[in-house]
Amino acid sequence: MKYKAVVFDLDGTITESGKGILHGVRYALEKLEIAEPDTETLKKFLGPPLAVSFRKFLNLTHEQALLGTNYYREKYNTEYFKESAVYQGIRSLLINLKREGAYIAIATGKPMGIAREVIKHFRLEHFFDEIIGPDENNYYDEKKEAIKAALNGEKDAVMIGDRYTDILGAQQYGIPVIAVKYGYGTEEEFRQYGADFIAEDVDSLYSLLGLEKKSLPGYFVSIEGNDGCGKSTQHKLLSQKLEEFGFDVLATREPGGTPLSEKIRGLILDTQNSSMFPITESYLFAAARAQHVREKIEPALKQGQLVVSDRFVDSSIAYQGGGQELGKDLVQKINAPAVDGNMPDTTIYLDLSYDEALNRRTSAGQADRIEQYNSLFHKRTQEAFIELLKENPDRIFRVDASKDKNTISEAVFDAVMDRLILKEKELCRL
Repeated sequence: MKYKAVVFDLDGTITESGKGILHGVRYALEKLEIAEPDTETLKKFLGPPLAVSFRKFLNLTHEQALLGTNYYREKYNTEYFKESAVYQGIRSLLINLKREGAYIAIATGKPMGIAREVIKHFRLEHFFDEIIGPDENNYYDEKKEAIKAALNGEKDAVMIGDRYTDILGAQQYGIPVIAVKYGYGTEEEFRQYGADFIAEDVDSLYSLLGLEKKSLPGYFVSIEGNDGCGKSTQHKLLSQKLEEFGFDVLATREPGGTPLSEKIRGLILDTQNSSMFPITESYLFAAARAQHVREKIEPALKQGQLVVSDRFVDSSIAYQGGGQELGKDLVQKINAPAVDGNMPDTTIYLDLSYDEALNRRTSAGQADRIEQYNSLFHKRTQEAFIELLKENPDRIFRVDASKDKNTISEAVFDAVMDRLILKEKELCRL
């Protein structure tokens, strides 16, 4: 590491916040009864303090700028900030910085209250030693003082930002600045204001910081439950939200996930294959899984990705071991070489009575071969899932799937994020 401390800007450096910011600016202009400017002018609002932008780019008076800022905060501070996303690679960079013992801070023109709320929303609090911005009644224009406060006077430090205000603030405080091109500034702007270094992307920051990019372990999440419990919907919602929070997500499913495995899926679920024996079914699931694990899951985990799978081996144990009455031990033995030790770190079990789940599924469209099995089969399958839940309390988390979609989604996400944050904290201590 070249520096003891690293201070980041927030918008355009840690978070891609453009959508929410511009949403808030448009709302403020509407309340001020001022015509919306052209797109290029609007984009200039991304980066500098808002009151400065209102005066500089729209020629508003100081009083109008303050009023516009208050209108903006009405919506941004309660709703629009959630339209942001953490840049891909930032979480891994922060972990690597922490592992090197770096002091990490944020100096932003965003009011300190909402800046901390953004960091809290994206579950990034454990990375930062300090977060500094103006208080809700302070509309100061200078970045220098925020940097000074964030670093507690430390000068063996570097600023990472994306706009000219970050460059000027760092220069005035007396530390070098790395300007990032993945944010809202331009290379022309960076060179005009004299950025010391320019980073093309998040990965470029490692060499500029003198930081070794150490590989991090991947993480494996599976979602399970009876057909019709809302599993595929929750799989999609979870994968999307994890990406917004800055995780490198591989969303996949079983049976399937690879071209060959998808062909096997077709055989398994085809209603024309009603003569298929339970043991055949079990081996076909294991064959699809063997290909899926080796072609997609193992490589993704080795690259440090977060794998989110719609079903995994617990489904085989429940459906073939329980539903088909082959027994858990036999199904586990069949699947052992397919799984090859790659068990999920966290499994979400969506708990919904088998009859209600099946009614949901069949009312949504034509049932596949397995969904057409009788209610006793699905009852045995659910009982097997519940037994797995009891046997694996540290891995499998129950979520009540009888609630509405959004309530379920929040519960699923919170359960997974709690485990991911624990993992990040462990990695930071290494």
